[in-house]
Amino acid sequence: MIPALLGIIIAFSVMGTALVETTLTNFTIVGNMVKSQQAFNVAEAGLDYYMWHLNHNGTDYKDGQSTPANPDPTLGYGPYTHTYTDATGANQGTYTLWIKPAGNGSTIATVRSIGQAAGTSIKRTVQAQIGSPSFASYGLVGNSEFWFGKDETADGPIFSNVGIRLDGPNTGVAGAANATYKPTEAYGGCHGDNCPHPGVWCDTSVLTPVNCNTRNKSNWHYPLPTVDFTKVSGSLCTMKKTAFADDPSTASLATGASPCTQTPNKLTNAYIPRYDTTGSFSLSKGYLIKLRNNGTYDLYKVSAENDRPIPYASYATALTTTLVQTGISLPPSGVIFVEDNVWVLTSDANGFHGRVTIASGRLATSDSTDIVLAGPLAYSTKNGSDAIGLVTENSILVAPYAPASAPGYSSGTFNYEIDGALLAENGNVFYGENTVPSGVNKGLFIYRSATGNCSRGWVSPNQTLTFYGSVATNTGWTWNQQIGGSCADAVRDPSTGYYIAGIEHTTTSYDYNLQYAPPPSYPLTSGYNILSWREVLTHP
Repeated sequence: MIPALLGIIIAFSVMGTALVETTLTNFTIVGNMVKSQQAFNVAEAGLDYYMWHLNHNGTDYKDGQSTPANPDPTLGYGPYTHTYTDATGANQGTYTLWIKPAGNGSTIATVRSIGQAAGTSIKRTVQAQIGSPSFASYGLVGNSEFWFGKDETADGPIFSNVGIRLDGPNTGVAGAANATYKPTEAYGGCHGDNCPHPGVWCDTSVLTPVNCNTRNKSNWHYPLPTVDFTKVSGSLCTMKKTAFADDPSTASLATGASPCTQTPNKLTNAYIPRYDTTGSFSLSKGYLIKLRNNGTYDLYKVSAENDRPIPYASYATALTTTLVQTGISLPPSGVIFVEDNVWVLTSDANGFHGRVTIASGRLATSDSTDIVLAGPLAYSTKNGSDAIGLVTENSILVAPYAPASAPGYSSGTFNYEIDGALLAENGNVFYGENTVPSGVNKGLFIYRSATGNCSRGWVSPNQTLTFYGSVATNTGWTWNQQIGGSCADAVRDPSTGYYIAGIEHTTTSYDYNLQYAPPPSYPLTSGYNILSWREVLTHP
């Protein structure tokens, strides 16, 4: 019995030891799992922290520090380590951040966060792309209603703070801030029992090229939050400070008292002062900027504008200019702020190469400036390496004489090209302008300072306009308009009988490169968000 009893005791001892070891091992495993999850949570807290940080300072990729001077080529700026405490004040561990900006004007930064649980060597790493949408995230966005005819394609994301009549095809999301609205007569009207219309709608009588009744409407969304155009004013101020900071002679103004109301009479490659510091503001005075293919620009003073040179000729005939300087290098920030009206074009046949934003405003006065397209505005490439942003207080206008500078214009066959992200804070993005002087027939479609002449029209199929980019407008947008009767320089289209001001045959395409790589310092529409997320199994 004694050997049997000893055998039983030994067996139970072995089993008990194994059970204790298994239990201890499980405790260790469970403890490590808890600590691993704790490290993961701390790492995610690091991402949340830096998203908050970017929402308060969207251009700081050094966690509020000045070092390192140069980023790691793989990971970016860092490492920046923070202690993470929970709501009770208990130390949960540390997270170490690496921040890598995408560069080239992009609002995206890749943030890697390495979490380490307190009291252990256990680490978990997560990485996210954090970015903010800008006004260039839309093919067309506006504070007014829109109407796309059945033969007009809405390319890219479009949005209206009022509503959209969309009779033509659309390639991206179509959104509106209102659940329903009543279109004005100019945008389709509201008749019979059909009103109000949904935020995005089409006329049921339209059957081709897209059948309104059977078309896919899954990417029509309404109501959605409005896009706030009042943010542009603050963005113009930010761009002015950026321009000041780009040159040592004006850098102190960027951080001084009321920097956006400062109007130094100092010309730099980033800041262009008022045309005249003593004379009154005039729509026909300002600066002409010619963007060059080598990443420079030429600058001229504009002292007068002829709205209607006869016969229609290029900007060289329409504008009275004085050369200021040629071959000016683009500023380091890529932002040129002009304290006056701007006429702009690309003067080289192979377009502009580089990334630049031209901002126009008189932030120290109640005057509102315009940007005028005086000729072609074309990129050298359309792969995202080239970008032109135009941001102005009032309107962005295509001058009636602008197409006369397009290649082939003199032969009667031309393609007038506009590439860029265009933003009009308080006005229109328009061919000509729909502001009518006192006493002039309200049906006329005239340029801003004309004396009642309808703007020039082109109706031939071999006279075209190609737009590639993004439009953001407070009040209106169009490249042409139909006029009921004959009027000055408007041209009759024999196929429809209407007179046309502007270029009738147009192609409008959204530049998808702008979605998260807008021109430098281009105004944002909302805060930063996590665009993509993944766990990284290597350290750092």
